[in-house]
Amino acid sequence: TMNALVLIQIGLILSSTTITSSLQCHHLPLQQRKVIENSLRLLDKMGKEFPQQCQREKMSFRFPMQVLQPRQKEAVGVAIEQIFQHIFYIFSKNLTLAAWDGTALDQFQNGLYLQIEQLEECVIKKHTQRHWSKEISRLKLKKYFQKIDCFLKDKQHDLCSWEISRAEMRKCLQLIDKVTRKL
Repeated sequence: TMNALVLIQIGLILSSTTITSSLQCHHLPLQQRKVIENSLRLLDKMGKEFPQQCQREKMSFRFPMQVLQPRQKEAVGVAIEQIFQHIFYIFSKNLTLAAWDGTALDQFQNGLYLQIEQLEECVIKKHTQRHWSKEISRLKLKKYFQKIDCFLKDKQHDLCSWEISRAEMRKCLQLIDKVTRKL
């Protein structure tokens, strides 16, 4: 009967984790809003005001709005998860010339990372059966973030290019925030 007891305990642990993860998925939009608010706060905390000397270098990257406007909630979730991944990727290299607060940057990255994991768990699983214009969205996002990446490379990741990218990521997160509030 010792084995039976152990099996019951394992069963209880497993069922409680499934309940937790489905609850987490249920509260995802709310959680996302918190993560986005937090990310925006950290983006502000990372650096100071936008440097005056960078004004003339400003670029328009044109975020592909249509990726956040499909009919299905899950599709938006998939797009958001991809956006977070791209932002995470951009903010994880060649940051030497960005004069930012390291702690805020770490917290920003950690928040994004955890949210990516959660989104993968909740959204991607449900979504793999349904192919909306997922590919098109994925490519549009890739193109958008490649523009930012190339811009950073062209400017050799100097201070202004990072500040301009930080401002762009802020815009990006604000758009996601707007969308998640409507969901």
